[in-house]
Amino acid sequence: MSVLIKNGRIVTAAEDYIADLFIEEDKISAIGKNLPHKADKVIDATGKLVFPGGVDPHVHLEMPFMGTFSSDDYETGTRAALFGGTTTVIDFILQTQGDSLRNALKTWQKKSEGKAIGDYSYHMAVTDFNESVAKEVVEFIEEEGITSFKTFMAYKGALMIDDGQMVKLMKVVKEHGGLVTVHATNGDIIDGLIAKHLSEGKTAPLYHYLSQPEVTEAEASARFLDMLNYTGCTGYIVHMTCEGALNAVRLATRRNQKVFVETCPQYLLVDASVYEEDFEGAKWVMSPPIREKKDQAALWSGLQQNLVNVIGTDHCPFTWEQKLLGKDDFSKIPNGHPAIEHRMELIYSEGVDKGRISLNKFVEVNCTNPAKIFGMYPRKGTIAIGADADVVVFDPEKKHTISKDSHHMNADYSSYEGWEVTGKTETVLLRGNVAIEDGKCHLKPGSGQFIKRGKTSYTV
Repeated sequence: MSVLIKNGRIVTAAEDYIADLFIEEDKISAIGKNLPHKADKVIDATGKLVFPGGVDPHVHLEMPFMGTFSSDDYETGTRAALFGGTTTVIDFILQTQGDSLRNALKTWQKKSEGKAIGDYSYHMAVTDFNESVAKEVVEFIEEEGITSFKTFMAYKGALMIDDGQMVKLMKVVKEHGGLVTVHATNGDIIDGLIAKHLSEGKTAPLYHYLSQPEVTEAEASARFLDMLNYTGCTGYIVHMTCEGALNAVRLATRRNQKVFVETCPQYLLVDASVYEEDFEGAKWVMSPPIREKKDQAALWSGLQQNLVNVIGTDHCPFTWEQKLLGKDDFSKIPNGHPAIEHRMELIYSEGVDKGRISLNKFVEVNCTNPAKIFGMYPRKGTIAIGADADVVVFDPEKKHTISKDSHHMNADYSSYEGWEVTGKTETVLLRGNVAIEDGKCHLKPGSGQFIKRGKTSYTV
């Protein structure tokens, strides 16, 4: 099918202009004023923004966690992403300690194949590094197109690896051109504070927040940076929340070190007062927790200063019944919240519309940078001839209210219930196919493709 999008304001990470866009089959084939091309479908985008489909590099679909599973699977999760203008997601495969990466990959392939509606790829979380796993890391980079490896500095006994394993992994990944990502919090300090609060009978969600003070993230981020600097490996810190961690990155720039940094909408938009609402605060129980207003200001500044490169979601939804597993013990509340659908609209409304970031920066951090960093650019993340026709037509003026009654995520509450936002995803194309139009999803499960990734193409 061919599609002609006429008179839209096309926005990329570097450009902003009025033009037509012509799509043949799954690629963008022409861009220009008053294109003479005839098409099977014509979309009038007068007064609308036209930008590349979003790339969310941090989602957890049907993930086993704390005795349950995140409530969105590949069908519901990628459908919800498309409704919000995100056409590609990167999920995290979790290696079972004592088992191989290969077996973990097979498990996640069963979750995704034939179910995904939007495009997807995987990070591989390494939870048990040894010589056998080192060989698999090389195979994944060179054969599977999985070039990023997640590590945890917390969750001892389940996900955490020690610093010695981290350094060994970094050396292998560096040699073969991959990337190491990290959940950077000091698990030992956190575990001690959790035990202390529970021993004192402090069980409310507030104590989840108080068990993970800023120092736990700042210290771990600085330690990760030192290990990257020692090994020469390329690194990426996921879901950064606080000024202390960002200052560790600032300090590293003094030795000419570059690390990629991701934050999430919740850390830009919400402060820790959400934990003062009795068990309602469980909606915001995630790790790291929501921080202070001064941390929001630091992260917005970090975006402007190119210290923060990406906005992901850390989408990890649970139903309210699942959250109630921790009603009498905050440490048993499943960590995470539904967010995959709202990233683009929230950041447009709170970032662009309120003058915190430019339109170009909006596209850069939501679309282009994650595609570049994770080896999908220029196929994904930009409007350019030859790129995948992942295109969003966006109404910058339309106001609407976020609610569990209208979102498409498999969660029976919304953390952002009642938020009025300005800017609405109107039409979404996935590789030239109409995915979202007139408030409906027009693609079926299995429409999504696995995207094999290469080495990072981000240049400082």
